Amino acid sequence: MRNRRYPVLYMHDGQNLFDPDTAFQKGQHWRVGETAGELIAAGTIEPLIVVGIHNTGTTRIEEYTPTADARLGGGLADAYGRLIVEELKPLIDRTYRTLPEPSQTGLGGSSLGGLVTLHLGYKYPNVFGRLAVLSPSVWWDRRAILRTVRSTRPKPPLKIWVDMGTAEGRRGLDDARLLKAALVGAGFVEGQDLHYAEYEGATHSEGAWATRVGPMLEWLYPQRSLL
Repeated sequence: MRNRRYPVLYMHDGQNLFDPDTAFQKGQHWRVGETAGELIAAGTIEPLIVVGIHNTGTTRIEEYTPTADARLGGGLADAYGRLIVEELKPLIDRTYRTLPEPSQTGLGGSSLGGLVTLHLGYKYPNVFGRLAVLSPSVWWDRRAILRTVRSTRPKPPLKIWVDMGTAEGRRGLDDARLLKAALVGAGFVEGQDLHYAEYEGATHSEGAWATRVGPMLEWLYPQRSLL
């Protein structure tokens, strides 16, 4: 369909998404292109554009953290967010046939990438409407992200995927459950605008996140009728 327009999913840690040679753990990438292509061909998800944003390596912690931690530093996520919102997204919307509205624009990542996804989703609900929050680093700066979720009223119009592997450590699992509780307390409803999942035996690794790309895409971007 020559004039069709497409939703867009922006994802952090872009070097880990498509190419095994650029992945943090060489040879282990998320297989986002292959998985999305297979699901689109099967009619399971709607065709979409995925934009991978590479991190800068040594300053990744600064880019992906919304607040400064007394011991670890960080706190430059808002500057990173402005880059996406004010420079990258307008470029993508000018260059490709996108559906630019918030309901068709997603943001996603894992670990600190999950943390910054949630932060920027709350900061820019007029830009991002779908969030993929995989294994989020809720622990950062004494769980500051929970305070954001609990204090924001009314809740933003977001559709949020949250997950955690059971082998990512007790603190990670407990924090994910606290995040789920905070989201539910803020008015999100499981099965409607919130999906929460725990993956048995899954570790904090690129390989584990790769196995969740399919279910995440199916929930955030289900096939819709064109009629």
